[in-house]
Amino acid sequence: MNRPVTDPANATANATVNRPADGAVNTGASRSAGQGPVMLERARWAVRAFARYDRPSVDRIVAAVARVAADNAVRYAEWAVRETGFGVAEHKALKNMACSAGLAGAYAGHDYVSPRADAAERILSIPRPAGVVFALTPSTNPVATVYFKILLALMTRNAIVISPHPMAKGCCADAARTLAAAAVAAGAPDGVIQVIEEPALPMIEQMMADPRVDVIVATGGSPVVRAAYRSGNPALGVGPGNVPVLVDRTADLESAARHIVASKSFDNSILCTNESVLIAEDAIADRLVSLMRGAHLLSGDERDRVREALFPGGAFDTRFVGRDATWIAQQAGVRVPAGTKVLLAPIDLAVPEEPLAHEKLCPVLALLRVPSARRGINAARAVLRISGAGHSAAVHSTDSATIMEFGAAVPVLRISVNAGNSTGASGIDTNLPISMTIGTGFVGGSSAGENLQPGNLVNWTKVAYHVDAPFGDFDRLSPWSPPGGQVPAYPRASNARTAPAPSARPAPAGTGPASPGAGDDRLRDEIRRLILEELATLVRP
Repeated sequence: MNRPVTDPANATANATVNRPADGAVNTGASRSAGQGPVMLERARWAVRAFARYDRPSVDRIVAAVARVAADNAVRYAEWAVRETGFGVAEHKALKNMACSAGLAGAYAGHDYVSPRADAAERILSIPRPAGVVFALTPSTNPVATVYFKILLALMTRNAIVISPHPMAKGCCADAARTLAAAAVAAGAPDGVIQVIEEPALPMIEQMMADPRVDVIVATGGSPVVRAAYRSGNPALGVGPGNVPVLVDRTADLESAARHIVASKSFDNSILCTNESVLIAEDAIADRLVSLMRGAHLLSGDERDRVREALFPGGAFDTRFVGRDATWIAQQAGVRVPAGTKVLLAPIDLAVPEEPLAHEKLCPVLALLRVPSARRGINAARAVLRISGAGHSAAVHSTDSATIMEFGAAVPVLRISVNAGNSTGASGIDTNLPISMTIGTGFVGGSSAGENLQPGNLVNWTKVAYHVDAPFGDFDRLSPWSPPGGQVPAYPRASNARTAPAPSARPAPAGTGPASPGAGDDRLRDEIRRLILEELATLVRP
């Protein structure tokens, strides 16, 4: 949907800085815009130290931070709802768990630290961290995105500076400080995680353009992403969603109805992966609607009132972002049954002139009937011409030919099949990478075409032998090692107006347990099972 730059749901407008950390752990907080360069200089120092850590040391830091993040998942979920007024605390807690314990489990067997020797190809590959990551986070999924980006940075030995959305700066800053303390306690360099506590737009623009930033990871509205690309620094940005979901006559209608209602009501549709337009074949549309327990089908007059409330003058009113269906109905002067989770709004055409065919970060779902699956695929393409190209879509069908045709014709880079798209496209209940940053690729004007994952934050130096030359023996060799003796504190000037620098800390041992169950797929399966069980209890009608 079209939003002003200051849209509270997605734009990272009006940002500021971290106060300088006092005491034994530097959390990276700063009190004024002048602290921006100081933060980046500290991050550069942390990167130089962190780049020498071996895999056991990195795994230990990641495991410790993920554990602390999971322990605080509920507390920060509740804080985020209080601070922003968006979403459902129980659902945010689920996302926080997925982006902490779930994320650590998903990548437990992955190695972004050790060199790789390929004797057959005669190539030695040495990982090279990006460096300083400048991460913009939205108000819609605030703490989950902070967790997600911090863990990805740690897995790949990067330093990260978090720039939270102003509407969620309290919970995000506290979460970043908590994770920073856990990282340092586990042996990470001082300053590897920092956060801007009082975001202000001029300072954010200045920091994005600073040559000490190696990559910007921007999650938010289109203005924020465009600003990141204009900065002159490498940027990984994502575009807006506007998810079409097709239900054809071969679908399991009970399952489709359940998944769509659960997905559209999940966290009050705050995820950009939530379904926006439901496209149903005429032959099954009435039956499908009757099975959508918790969804209220609006009459023509009710639909018009909801449309006018959501899109006064044709532009989406951000007061409705992340609000529940009954509150939205009340604001529109529409009476709905108690416990209504989704408002179904019939539309005739998926055209730009129809506001309800645009992205809606609230539990209002447009309903479009079509005579055939082929026409439904064309309608999905029309929805994405309005906005959301490259993002995601969903289809409920048991016809492989329809699913294949949908996948080939609809211009998105991820499609959930027989699953809710809110949690499907973000990898919570599919085998896509768990992610709070959804790349839209070339078709969506993004440099990232996949769910953001650790591999996006590391390059590999290729040491290539002549094709006929004998290859070296690199077994048991590594250029990295645990920091020798002591991990030094970040140096401070003797006349700095801050608390005394913390004394040097013991280095993390070079051996010991890595992240939980390294290489054990059973851990990921167990975490996913627990997440899905909790999700089922949260969305059960």
